[in-house]
Amino acid sequence: MAENSDPSMTENAVRLALRRVAIDTYRENVAYLHRECSVVRAEGFQALAKIEVGQDGERHVLATLNVVDDDRLVGVDEIGLSLEAFAQLGLPEGAQVTVAQAEPPESMGALRRKLAGERLRPQEFLGIVRDIAERHYSKIELTAFVVATHHNELDREEVYFLTDAMTKVGRRLDWHERPVVDKHCIGGIPGNRTSMLVVPIVAAHGMLCPKTSSRAITSPAGTADTMEVLAEVELPFEKMEQIVRQLRGCLAWGGTADLSPADDVLISVERPLAIDAPGQMVASILSKKVAAGSTHLVLDIPLGPTAKVRTMREALQLRKLFEYVARRLGLVIDVVITDGRQPVGFGIGPVLEARDVMRVLENDPLAPIDLRQKALRLAGRVIEFDPDVRGGEGFAIARDILDSGRALAKMRAIIKAQGEKPFDHHAPPLASQWFEVTAPADGVVVDIDNLHLAQIARQAGAPKVKGAGVDLFKKLGDPVTQGEPLYRVYAQYPADLVFARRSCERATGYRIGVASDIVEVYTEF
Repeated sequence: MAENSDPSMTENAVRLALRRVAIDTYRENVAYLHRECSVVRAEGFQALAKIEVGQDGERHVLATLNVVDDDRLVGVDEIGLSLEAFAQLGLPEGAQVTVAQAEPPESMGALRRKLAGERLRPQEFLGIVRDIAERHYSKIELTAFVVATHHNELDREEVYFLTDAMTKVGRRLDWHERPVVDKHCIGGIPGNRTSMLVVPIVAAHGMLCPKTSSRAITSPAGTADTMEVLAEVELPFEKMEQIVRQLRGCLAWGGTADLSPADDVLISVERPLAIDAPGQMVASILSKKVAAGSTHLVLDIPLGPTAKVRTMREALQLRKLFEYVARRLGLVIDVVITDGRQPVGFGIGPVLEARDVMRVLENDPLAPIDLRQKALRLAGRVIEFDPDVRGGEGFAIARDILDSGRALAKMRAIIKAQGEKPFDHHAPPLASQWFEVTAPADGVVVDIDNLHLAQIARQAGAPKVKGAGVDLFKKLGDPVTQGEPLYRVYAQYPADLVFARRSCERATGYRIGVASDIVEVYTEF
C-alpha cells in the first residue's frame, strides 16, 4: 500500500508527471524512466535500482527501476508505473510526483544472515515479512530469501516464527464464534475441486466456512478460477463478510481480503522457480487460514507417484510439521493423507471442473464417483469438528445433506449472492477446437501422470481460457482397447491446439498394462 513518506524527499526535487504503464509485473512494483530524463542523469540511477516515488510527503511507493529509450512508453518529463504500483500509489495520471533513491530494507541484515545459513529469531522474521508485504524487496531479493529458506531448510520453530509473522502482517479476521472451519489441499492433483462441494455441504450443516481461495499460477485451474465460471469471486471484503454471515459460507478469491499479503508476494517467485519447500508450504497455508479467522482446519495431503508428496515417509513428516505449527498457532487441525495417483473427477480446466462439481451437487448419474466420495469424506471430517457430532458420524451426515439436495440449494444461494453467471453443465461453454488421444494397445490403465496432464491442459489454454482443458474418459483400472479414446483436449486457439497436440505426441500421460502393474498406495481414503 502507499504510505506516508519523509517530507525531506521532496526538498529541491525535480517533479515528473505520473504515467500509468499498462504492464502487469505480477506482484512487483516497477517504475519506468526515460534514459534522457534529468533525474536519471542527476541521481545516477541505473536499471534495477530501487526508487521511491511520491507526492508532497503524503504518499509513496517503492519500485524497481527500468530505464527505457522509447518516448512512446514514457517521456523524458514523465515517470511510468506498472499496473500494480500505479494502483498502490492511488494518484491520477498526470499528477506531479518526485523520485528519490530508496533506503535499503531494514531487514536486509537478517536476510544476509539467512543466506549464510544462520538461524533467525522471531523479530527478524517479522521484519523480513513486513518488508516483503510493503514491497521493499525487489524480485532479486525475494528470490534470495526463498532460495535461502529452501536451501538452508527451516527448522520447525523457524517455520512457526515465519508463519506467525505472516499472520501478523495484513488483515486478521475475527468472526466472534467457534468453530470457524475450513478445508485445504496442498495441491498438485488436477481436477481436485472438493472445496466447491465441502463448503456448501458444511454450510448447509450450519457451520461457518468462509472459503477464500487462490487462482491458478502453474496449474490448469484453482478453486477461484473454477468458481468464477459460476459466480463472481472478486468480492469487496464487506460483501464477502455479509454473504458469510447470511449463508454461513462463501467461495471467493482471497486476493481482495489482504490476508497474509506477504504470502502472495512470495508465491510470485516460488512458483516460477518450482520451489515448494515444506517449511514455506506450511507457512503459506496456515498463515492464510489463521488470518481468515479459521479455528479448525481439515488438510488434504495427496500421496502418489506424480503428486507433490510421493512417499508415505514424506507425507508423515509433513503432517507432523503442520500439526506442530498449527498447535503453536492455536489452530485445530486434522491432516488427512489421500490417494493422489491420478486426477480427481473427469475434467481438468475451469469449465470442465465446474461441470463435474455441479453434476455431483445435482446427483447426476454422470457425476464422477471419486470426486463425490472424496468430497463427502472431507466434508464429514469437517462436520466432526461440530461438538454435537460424534466421531465417525460426519460422512453419513454429509451424504444426507448432498443426497437430499440441501447442498445444491446452499450452493445456488451462494452463487446468487456472489453474483450468478449463466452456466448449463449439460452444454457447458467449452473451447471450440478439440482432438482425442487414444489407447496405443489393449489392456488396463495402470498409471496416469498428474503433472503431464496438467501441462497439456495449460498448453491448451487453461485457466486463462475457461473452456480449455482435458476431459478424461478413462481412470486407473479401467479396461481399454487399442484406438479407444483416453481423453479429449479442448482449445480455443489454433496455436494452443498445436502446442497441446505436440505434448500429447511426446507422451500421452497414460500407461497401459495389466491390472497387477497398478501401484498401490496406503492412504486414509
